[in-house]
Amino acid sequence: MSTKMTEDDWRVALEVFRASLPRRGDKGRDDRLFLEALHYFAVHNITWRALPERFGKWNSIWKRFDRLSKGGTFDLFFEHLASLSSTASLVQMFDSTIVRAHVSAAGAKGGRKVRRSAGRAAVSRPKSI
Repeated sequence: MSTKMTEDDWRVALEVFRASLPRRGDKGRDDRLFLEALHYFAVHNITWRALPERFGKWNSIWKRFDRLSKGGTFDLFFEHLASLSSTASLVQMFDSTIVRAHVSAAGAKGGRKVRRSAGRAAVSRPKSI
């Protein structure tokens, strides 16, 4: 699977992204570099801090991503992109937020593993008066 985008793909993505941006607030310095950072982040499955320095400060990228996410910019961006495709309605995705894990998958320790025998418990002094 190729994760490279052609120049035509970038041109369309940038045009749609800029149309999806809110009218107020800081517009950002370089939209393509920002989107390339998000693309790199998603494809390589890394933490924000592990972003290469060529994208700029990781914290600035995260702050912009967080602000745009909370404002609904990416929802609008993906809706606009989907409207350009005739087959977008055929694609379905899910992420781990909808997958439920068993209670024991949380890594909780459980109960006390060592149990005292009944005879030994009867001989020991009471814990309280």
